[in-house]
Amino acid sequence: MSAIDQQLEPPTSSVIDIKSILTPIQADMRKLDEVIEQSLRSDVALINQISQYLIQAGGKRIRPALTFLIAGAIREPSEVQHRHEIAAVVEFIHTATLLHDDVVDDSDLRRGRKTANAVFGNSASVLVGDFLYSRAFQMMVVPGQLKIMEILSTATNIIAEGEVLQLLNLNDPDVTEDRYRQVIMYKTAKLFEAATQLGAVLAKGTEGQYAAAAQFGSSLGIAFQIMDDWLDYASDAETMGKNAGDDLREGKPTLPLIYLLHHGNAQQKKLVQQAIEQSDELSEDFYQTVLNEVRNSSALAYTLEQAKMEAEKAKSCLSAFEDNAFTASLRALCDYSIARSF
Repeated sequence: MSAIDQQLEPPTSSVIDIKSILTPIQADMRKLDEVIEQSLRSDVALINQISQYLIQAGGKRIRPALTFLIAGAIREPSEVQHRHEIAAVVEFIHTATLLHDDVVDDSDLRRGRKTANAVFGNSASVLVGDFLYSRAFQMMVVPGQLKIMEILSTATNIIAEGEVLQLLNLNDPDVTEDRYRQVIMYKTAKLFEAATQLGAVLAKGTEGQYAAAAQFGSSLGIAFQIMDDWLDYASDAETMGKNAGDDLREGKPTLPLIYLLHHGNAQQKKLVQQAIEQSDELSEDFYQTVLNEVRNSSALAYTLEQAKMEAEKAKSCLSAFEDNAFTASLRALCDYSIARSF
């Protein structure tokens, strides 16, 4: 296998099965599905229709799983009250952001299916996203804990800021790696962090465990997003369940492009700058040329290395918890974050 081919393979020789990782919380995940279905019911037929479409689309539900796993790492799960409702809140916030993202990005494929906006239209998708947000805020008050409401309301606000920051970065070739990291910290990692913080609060962990949980979630979220950006260049639509190269076509300067823009040769820098600045005006052949330049450079190797570093940071936080089945799953999630193909 050539050095270039190695860049296009996740850094593992074995397949990591997400279902086996989540084995300690299987019962909780089943209960979560029940809570989600019950909570999405509405007297408005279109909301029910789109909600069922979203439920059937599936998803790994990594964020609510983190709430369960952190809680289990601290305390016997049966002693952790309201965990299913709060985990559902985390999933609703995540799903609402996806609905809005797909409208903003004009996406038509996610998880191997047409996006909700492609099926039901942009207006319906935005409004159902708003419904999910408002349902989440209804549910987050159930435990009657101000800390839970503080975590979730702060996370929701920062995620919105991240969306705006990403919008400002579009078609801007001057975006630095620091600006890129700020966007993924706000837009993606913040909800991972909130999910783990919630697990620690619900399980009544110590201040040290709460801080470790927050850092774990943040680092893991960054690793996941960097890998998503790697996959956009290294994978394909059939594997990912969404269109490959979407970031490139949207003029979105993610880490592989940013790296090549700063470390490539003069021709590569010129191509990348043109791709970012004129994304709406370029041919498919041009995109393929840029894609090939990214793949033939060390940009993807650098991106993988950054994801691995964040995953290792997350692992180092787990020393704050007892060594049990839940912490083992959290550790495995770190490996999964950089070994997955979608």
